[in-house]
Amino acid sequence: MNACRSVLRYLLALLCANLGSLGVAQDEIFERPIYYGTKPSRDAVAILAQQLEAGTTKLEWQEGQGWLPSLLKQLDVAPASQVMVFSKTSLQIKHISPENPRAIFFNDDVYIGFVPGGGLIELSAVDPEQGALFYSIQQSSLSPKIERDQTQCLSCHANAKTKNVPGYLVRSVFTGRDGQPIYSLGTTTTDHTTPFVERFGGWYVTGQHGSIRHRGNALASLEKEPPLDIDEGANLQELPQRFSTIHYPASTSDIVSLLVLEHQTQGHNFITAANYETRRAEDYQQLMNEALGRKSNFVSDSTVRRIDKVAMQLAEYFLFKGEASFASPISGDQGFQTAFAGEGILNSHDRSLRQFDLQSRLFKYPCSYLIESEAFAALPNNVRLLTLQKIAEVLANAQRKSLDTAQRLVAADYPHLTADVAAKTEQLLCELNAEFRDIVNAASKSNN
Repeated sequence: MNACRSVLRYLLALLCANLGSLGVAQDEIFERPIYYGTKPSRDAVAILAQQLEAGTTKLEWQEGQGWLPSLLKQLDVAPASQVMVFSKTSLQIKHISPENPRAIFFNDDVYIGFVPGGGLIELSAVDPEQGALFYSIQQSSLSPKIERDQTQCLSCHANAKTKNVPGYLVRSVFTGRDGQPIYSLGTTTTDHTTPFVERFGGWYVTGQHGSIRHRGNALASLEKEPPLDIDEGANLQELPQRFSTIHYPASTSDIVSLLVLEHQTQGHNFITAANYETRRAEDYQQLMNEALGRKSNFVSDSTVRRIDKVAMQLAEYFLFKGEASFASPISGDQGFQTAFAGEGILNSHDRSLRQFDLQSRLFKYPCSYLIESEAFAALPNNVRLLTLQKIAEVLANAQRKSLDTAQRLVAADYPHLTADVAAKTEQLLCELNAEFRDIVNAASKSNN
């Protein structure tokens, strides 16, 4: 009877979420089997908060930037990752303007938001199991304390734009002189598939991109036609002379850093979505098995389909399916590129997933470096292995010599994935990931 009641409650929660009620969908993540609000977190910011509380670590205060430099150091976030957004599209909207942009810094699993004169610094980190967790620290020279947020941030960071999980997004908006988005002109949530001309609205962008254009650096007005001059903000080596950078750790808002941020934010969301959906499918299967008196290891076709779907979505995103190609080469701040690429694990041929291309695409070897992340490694075994299997199949089909259906599909969906690039990417992944290597070897034996 208890199992039946649990099944009914579970079905009701799913029904309410599918009806599009944001509040109910957010409530659902706090319940079985996710327990977003109550499970102990083990992300980098939570660990730092515990260390500060215990007195084993201290932050240093600096006039003008407060706790920011010390936080960057403690959380191992490079100042060169800095990008700047001047649209009023975050928690500290009253402090943000084209004359006082918000700076964002990031590494593989930590994000830091800073506004000069703001009352707090925004922090977020990816917990391997729970996904994005959100924190803040008051900008006061008194004893620093990191506080976790479980409600306010989720109003923007747990919806369709974040794959309906607690996550991240980079938005491109038309922004007026006061920093307010002009929503009547539209807004775009961007990733590596977004056409270049639709990116970076409301952001400062430094770096060269030749003949291609974006929406960055420029202010929009409904009184102009077109409302935004995309040539105005093109190919800027230095930030516009609208504000002083004295209170920022860097004097750039690097285009390559922005491109990586766009890819990484949605990549994290896809990982979390695969995690949540698999756990929900398995939990629902368990409840149904108990209610119907089935064997505990019974798996229905619907459970298989649910897990297969999120594995396919994650594999496609990792392989940059539909990546918008660059019509001109991109060049940005070498400081960021050196710091980012330096974190890569080199294989026996001195290749890594962090090596940039920047001629026609973002990376030389088009499989996301997030495949090396703790969050991916922490996925339930079935969805993680299935994702790796699907990646292996795409790379194998791209190397096939005959123009069969499988290869034609790869050529259409992954135009950047030539036979040579696919072979080098497969070789790289085999050295980086033992599970992937086992999948490739098993497929090879089967084909022979």
